[in-house]
Amino acid sequence: MEKWARAGERIDDLQHDGLRILQRPDRFRFGTDAVLLADFASARPGERIVDFGTGTGILPLLIASRARGTTFDALEIQPDMADMAARSVAMNGLSERIRVHCADLRDAASLLGHGWADLLVCNPPYGKAGAGLVNPRQEKALARHEAACTLDEIVRSAAQVLRSGGRMCVVFPVARMLELMDCARAHRLEPKRMQLVHARADRAPKLMLLECARNVRPMLRVEPPLIMEGEDGAPTAQVRRIYRMD
Repeated sequence: MEKWARAGERIDDLQHDGLRILQRPDRFRFGTDAVLLADFASARPGERIVDFGTGTGILPLLIASRARGTTFDALEIQPDMADMAARSVAMNGLSERIRVHCADLRDAASLLGHGWADLLVCNPPYGKAGAGLVNPRQEKALARHEAACTLDEIVRSAAQVLRSGGRMCVVFPVARMLELMDCARAHRLEPKRMQLVHARADRAPKLMLLECARNVRPMLRVEPPLIMEGEDGAPTAQVRRIYRMD
């Protein structure tokens, strides 16, 4: 397996159906939010899925193992990250199901086609453009702040590439919940399902998982909260199921 890694990279075991992923310790790496989103998206067998800003390719890898027969187009604007993601896909023998494109997500409809996808997943930058300190490392700035594109541009492009009834699933800060929902509705993506993520039951949520659907009637279902840790600090049964710890 080491033949896939290049200087400065390492191969991490995802402990999930034998999957492995290439990452660089000095670069932006996937976190818990990506794992939660892969589970929340509830991909269905045979769906055509798009991943905006795939980074290391974590979402297609995790979702591919959960939903058989799904196919993916993963977009990443940074050439070196796109190359690493493509090698992770090949390393896992998934090149026939996952295509990695070094491309700007704003060009997704031109690249893939309008109304093409059943499901779109995205872990957008949490930081609003012009707000807060921006990481001096470009790759981390792009992942954490709206340095390359705005939330509105992400949602607009998602609406273009999704078929009528197609779903967009994202993980996002609770503090920007209304902004995300307003933006989605402006592009005819109706919020349909939401789950708040709490570090512990007695703490306010900081993250939300949201599913929107294109050209559907308004009706939002709020799911029971996702609690990450119990009072003893151990992972809850919810987290153990998501991470397949049992």
